[in-house]
Order: sequence, then structure tokens, then C-alpha cells
Amino acid sequence: MKFRRHGSRGFRLDSVLGWIGGIPARLNLSRLTRIVGEWVGPVGGKRRSRVVTAAALITSFLVGYVVAATMLFPAPIFPRSQDVPRLLGMSLSEAREELDRLGLAVADTEFVSHPEYEQGRVVWQDPPPAVAVPEGARVTLSVSRGPHPVQVPDVTGYERDVAIQLIIAAGLTVSRVDTGLAPADRGVVVSSNPTAGGSLNPGSGVGLFVSVGTATIRIPNVIGLTVDEASVVFEEAGLILGTARTRTTNNHEPELIFEQSPAEGTLSAPGAAVNVTVARGG
Repeated sequence: MKFRRHGSRGFRLDSVLGWIGGIPARLNLSRLTRIVGEWVGPVGGKRRSRVVTAAALITSFLVGYVVAATMLFPAPIFPRSQDVPRLLGMSLSEAREELDRLGLAVADTEFVSHPEYEQGRVVWQDPPPAVAVPEGARVTLSVSRGPHPVQVPDVTGYERDVAIQLIIAAGLTVSRVDTGLAPADRGVVVSSNPTAGGSLNPGSGVGLFVSVGTATIRIPNVIGLTVDEASVVFEEAGLILGTARTRTTNNHEPELIFEQSPAEGTLSAPGAAVNVTVARGG
């Protein structure tokens, strides 16, 4: 059997009886009984009606108290409890919906950086999961702003390999390495992209520009020479032979170079490569 009252949930009769059993402690029933006993006096034939009247008054009072507590007051006598659900990893909107479904609510929301959870995901909750709280309790949530940004280190002036290690140690990666003429020693980093001081998410790539040296050597002419002869000429000039391609042509002697890049007279850095094209008979 269930009793119901306006604006509250049903409850079981055995729960009500258990609650009534605790009334004497709250009402100090022993004191009430003593007062009534003093008024009634020793039970005799003439006072029997007084005893009956006193018992009826006490019973009426107790019944009235129970009725008032269970039907007139909006707050439930037996507050319900609810386990806090696990919200970690949910989006903020999903967490709100789950709490609302269980009769709970969001108290406060703070946003924090987190290395693993993507932006907008719940990373902490208070109370934690599985803790029993009263119905309608509020839960504080911490939501990820994403990983804490990493500052690009200044690697200008470092040797290429050292610069790569510094970038990796900062929590980033090297996406590409470009080389070119620059007023710096060969193999030294001239700049980075993004530049030093920029902010990136952990694991993002940084591009490096590495110097091949200052343009101080004029490239010699190797047109009409064989590949072996050109290699010797470049080595004597402080350069190296780059790619040697062949092309079919009837206008040049086979096995001889008829094109070079960079061209003769171009300033280049020490150790730079020069590419050549060799004639092949048709």
C-alpha cells in the first residue's frame, strides 16, 4: 500500500510506521505522559473517563501530527539520494543533460588546459562518480580548453641537428628543412616557421631554414667537359657535382655536358652543388 500527497512522491507504509516510531524521542513523550498522569491521578473508577479522554487526546495529537507532516508540508520526510554519474570525457552539453535526467544540476564550470582531453570535454567533477548525494544536488565540472600551448623555442644560430633536438624537447616536431644561401655558416639554422615565441599545440610541426653558406664562390664553366672532368673542376673550386642528367640531342657531342645550373659566374656558397646535363646521341 502506498500513501500519496500533493507535490511529493509515494512512499511505503512501513517507512511511515518507522518514522512514527521515532516521534516519542522528538516529542519527549515521557514528559507528556508524566504531565497527563499528574492531571489524571491514580486510575480509579471515578477517573476512568479522564484516562480515556487523555488517551484519546494523545492519539488525536499523534495522528494529526502525522497527517500534517505527510500531506501539508511540501518537503519529503524521507529525502531520496542519487549516485553521481561518471561525466568524464563527455561534452559539457552531454554532462548537463545527464545530470538533468537524474535530477541533479551543474553548480559551477571552470575551464582548464589538459594534455589529453580535447576542447569542450569534462576532465574532472566534484563530487566524483558513484558518490551518493541528495536529489537536486549540484555538481561542479572542470572542462578542457585543450592542450596547453607550447612556445616555439629560438633555434636561430644553432647547428641543424641541435636545433631539431631543441624543438623535439619542447614538445613539437620538425615538419620540413629548407636550405639556401644565407650570411651564416653552412649547416646553421637561419630562421624557423613559426618564428621563435609563437604558440602551437603540442606535437605541431616547425619548419627550419638552414644556411648552405655565404655566396663567395663563382661557379666555373664546365660546358663541353665530361662528368668526371666537371667533378674535378667543382672540387677544386670548393663546390660539388650535383645531379648529372642525360638528354637526347643531335646538337652536342655525346657524353659531354651542354647545360649547368647554376650558370657560369653565379655566386654560390662553399660546398654548394651544381647540376649538369649530359648529351646523349639520338
